[in-house]
Amino acid sequence: MRERCAVHAYVLMTNHVHLLMTPSGQGQVARVMQSLGRRYVRYVNDRYRRTGTLWEGRYKACLVDSESYLLRCYRYIELNPLRARMVADPADYRWSSFACNALGVVDPLIRPHSSYLSLGGNVDERCSVYRALVEETMTPDELASIRLHLQRQHAYGTERFRAAIEAQLSRRAGPAKIGRPKKAALS
Repeated sequence: MRERCAVHAYVLMTNHVHLLMTPSGQGQVARVMQSLGRRYVRYVNDRYRRTGTLWEGRYKACLVDSESYLLRCYRYIELNPLRARMVADPADYRWSSFACNALGVVDPLIRPHSSYLSLGGNVDERCSVYRALVEETMTPDELASIRLHLQRQHAYGTERFRAAIEAQLSRRAGPAKIGRPKKAALS
């Protein structure tokens, strides 16, 4: 993309979009979303003679641990049309990266993440392993966890990953402990 973000997975839904991206620098995701909002919304509004926004609310983003959580996000994103009962098979939804990541169809928007590339030594192997991953059932807890982390814009990954992000940013990147802080013991 012009804004220098590598797009790994995407799905365009009727009222929202999901993107899994790796930015090349600070502020790049915000610039991509701003550009998308300006250019794509203008295109759709002009083409269909309508006005207003296409998507509900501001964009939300969260950091994703690439070691163990990134491929869960690939799958979550590309199965969105199936969960919304828009299609019976994710391959039937043309506005997603599924055809590229699972079937090997060339998509100029997609730049595979190293975690995806590690699924196999060639395109056919990667696609086969990825399709098997997509076919695994996403548990309700897994779905809820991804949604919660995204909604709250918390880092999605292991506690170690979250702690590393917090140390780097010098701010909280996950949920705070519930309740009041304990009072210091009086001597």
